[in-house]
Amino acid sequence: MFHLALPLRYVEPIYRPPSEAGSLILQATIGCSNLRTRRDPRSPTGHRVERGCAFCVAYQAKPFRARPHAELLAEIDRVAEVVPGASRIFLADGDALVLSTRRLVEILERLRARFPRLERVTSYASPQNLLRKSVDELRSLRESGLTMVYVGIESGDDEVLRRVDKRATSEEMVRGCLRAKEAGIALSLTVILGLAGPEGSAQHADRTAEVLSRICPEYAAALTLMVEPRVPTFEEAVADPSFRPLTVDEALAECRRLIAGMTCEGTEFRSNHASNWLALKGRLGADKARLLETIDRVRADPRSPLLRPDSRRAL
Repeated sequence: MFHLALPLRYVEPIYRPPSEAGSLILQATIGCSNLRTRRDPRSPTGHRVERGCAFCVAYQAKPFRARPHAELLAEIDRVAEVVPGASRIFLADGDALVLSTRRLVEILERLRARFPRLERVTSYASPQNLLRKSVDELRSLRESGLTMVYVGIESGDDEVLRRVDKRATSEEMVRGCLRAKEAGIALSLTVILGLAGPEGSAQHADRTAEVLSRICPEYAAALTLMVEPRVPTFEEAVADPSFRPLTVDEALAECRRLIAGMTCEGTEFRSNHASNWLALKGRLGADKARLLETIDRVRADPRSPLLRPDSRRAL
């Protein structure tokens, strides 16, 4: 990964997908556009906090804002003098696609001009901001160099999406992703195991598999819910004080049901994120039976060396 010795002005913390570990990271925006500022009623000073999706602890200390355009372009020029051979660039933070198409095209064209070996540019994207752009606008971004976006689907169950305050329905997820796909932008979609708890596990898996099958992304990745300290707590945010995370076996069963229900044969499925107990990788269709067999084998042996211990799990 590129280090802070570069002439970069990061507003930390920085988050990026696992597959962008070797990419140059440039902050086009600060924070996440899904965050909303609210007062904390438990604070005697009425301190304002940033609240977004109930499961997310990222960006809470960073009010959302766009980087000044001239500042970002100047930073691109400076960094290109140091690492002109960079081939992969990730546009942070939570959703660079909230920027106008005109502004993004200028950024992408500057990247292409300054980095002659550039092979791909990627970004997180929310379904809302994909839907705010037309297919023609998205196509212009693809033609300017945006090759892939990472979209947090989280769940295909609308009730789960409502409870975690995702601010998008499953149908909007599908429409936004298909719009990007029509424009030629590759998709890497993320879902969260355990988001519906034990009682809603089966429906969460089935409806999420249905949404992924309708989109047929190039990549689909599973994370496992880890309830981290935040304000409000996850239980408060979803208004369910009895909520509990899945056990290891329950999470493996949900993952199995998700994979079994997916019908998009060309999608590469991964569960290599550090939050998961079991790391899987395979192409649905050719490798689906092997993925399911691996889950069955691990579930039959709770002491399997394939299982990641809790001490090594992290967001």
